[in-house]
Amino acid sequence: MKNNYNDIMRKTPVIQTNRLLLRKFTMKDKEAVLAYGSDKQTLKYLIWQGITDLDGAERAIMVYYTKPGAYALELKGSSQCIGCIDIRIEPQHEKASFGYVLNRGYWNHGYMTEALTAILEFCFEELELNRVEATYYVGNEGSGKVMEKSGMKFEGLSIQEVKIKGIFHDVAHYGITRLQWNEMRGQ
Repeated sequence: MKNNYNDIMRKTPVIQTNRLLLRKFTMKDKEAVLAYGSDKQTLKYLIWQGITDLDGAERAIMVYYTKPGAYALELKGSSQCIGCIDIRIEPQHEKASFGYVLNRGYWNHGYMTEALTAILEFCFEELELNRVEATYYVGNEGSGKVMEKSGMKFEGLSIQEVKIKGIFHDVAHYGITRLQWNEMRGQ
């Protein structure tokens, strides 16, 4: 393993973009986590069953959002958490995948594309990974647009790959390598 990825992520508590701070979660975010974590439309294409109260939001922060690689999306200048993006590393393959969720009130403003682009840069420049990949469930094409706008390439479709909340979903696969990232950036 080239890097201790968790150490690098711990040493990078904030990633900045033009409009966002990607930062560690705190208990002050529990109301924001409850807001997006209880919205049925937001959760429609997530494995996550959702959150029903502030205690559940606190548990989500303690159990899932304190891990290295989990970042709250905060609008600069507002201290308002509007979503989450997390990096999941497979060190033996020098690759990562990610997941994200955004409060529905902030959809279609480019925030997630901005956050994902920053995460991809972090993965290739700081973590020195070789590949980043992700999936979305067919029907949630907005997620695929985020991936494409960030530079990821469509790699294929798996028919009825997963069963979520009692329904089989086709899954679209996206990926990008460090070489593709560098070529896209003109490096």
